[in-house]
Amino acid sequence: MQVYYFYRHPTEHYTFVEKQPQADMLHDFIWLDCTREDVVNQVDAWQEKVCLHANLAINEFHLRDILNLEHPCAFDSMEDYHLLIFRKLITPDDEIQTGEQALEQHEEVFGLATTPISFILTPQVLITVREQGNKAMENYISRFETNFLRVAQEQNKLRKVPVTPLDLCLRLLNSIVDGYLDLRVPLTRRVEFWQQELLQGHRRFTRWNQLLQESMSFEQVENLCEEQIDALQELRDETVDDYAHLKQKKKAERRDIVLVRMDDLVSHVERIQKHTTRLRASIRAAMDLHFSAIANQTNENMRILAIITAIFAPLTLLTGIYGMNFEFIPGLKSPTGFWSMLAVMLLTTGLLVYYFYRRHLVGRGEKSVIDLLAQEHKDQRINLFWFLDSEPLKQSVMKNPLKEVEKITKLK
Repeated sequence: MQVYYFYRHPTEHYTFVEKQPQADMLHDFIWLDCTREDVVNQVDAWQEKVCLHANLAINEFHLRDILNLEHPCAFDSMEDYHLLIFRKLITPDDEIQTGEQALEQHEEVFGLATTPISFILTPQVLITVREQGNKAMENYISRFETNFLRVAQEQNKLRKVPVTPLDLCLRLLNSIVDGYLDLRVPLTRRVEFWQQELLQGHRRFTRWNQLLQESMSFEQVENLCEEQIDALQELRDETVDDYAHLKQKKKAERRDIVLVRMDDLVSHVERIQKHTTRLRASIRAAMDLHFSAIANQTNENMRILAIITAIFAPLTLLTGIYGMNFEFIPGLKSPTGFWSMLAVMLLTTGLLVYYFYRRHLVGRGEKSVIDLLAQEHKDQRINLFWFLDSEPLKQSVMKNPLKEVEKITKLK
């Protein structure tokens, strides 16, 4: 357990942090940073330390919620304190043990694992319970502790020190959520990989099980974001209803500033949720295009077979007629009958091929969708403003350019 003491200078009105209590000053509030090992291994001793530093007794049911590794995001308010449980997605940067050697086993859903972070808020104390190796929290603490190397007057210059437990809680949550924004690029690249695999056209796609699991992982991220938004919204509602209970009475921090920070925090989570929704939609669109290409290829094969059948049907009719067991058939014993029949067959075949060619059914060099998808267009560049280079648009004297653009693009 790490204890940080926040002091406010009586005359200069700046906030500074110390790891040890100052005998000649009274702290504004304290931050107790605990790991799950501190709580799980020795619950009674941890409660005694909390009571000693914060003069606070944790409710028995809340203690169970804190110890529950799979507890969803939630917010609950008591007369003495507020409890916020915020689940964080375990990223590759985290050093949280999730294997058999871990103290507690994390439940992985479609390959994703999350870890809870508990915040206990009072006007004078912030208590956090997290797992060891949570890089988002540890990076913030490392930046936070760099202030200890400066004198008290300089701690507020580069990065303002939190002035209330609620302010510190929001900054910690912001550091966690900002880490999610860094996941947008690798997630987008992963979706692009699946799009290329689905639409490559060279070989048959067989990795459906892995694609389904990753698609369900995106859905799991959406559900996690929804839980986080609900918990943060409850915290915001409590701030609106009972802001005086969350801040110290002698603090003059404006409530609207805190609400702006909360709205910014919620908007960050919503951005991740919307981005994940768009990625899922992109995967579904690629799957639909993949199945459409397969259906198109099947129709193309059936069309070719139908054309071949139509070409050979008259030939089969002629050979069937002259293959009947009749004694008298015109031209059967003629010395030129075979060549005449062969010429008729070739002429019929040529006429049918010409007919299908004129109807654009064969011989035009069309490629199937699968073949087109298999081509690599390395030098092809798409110009989204192609209609501006359209000759009719350039040559015409446009009295109303907007109508001309709508006419060409067929968009209103």
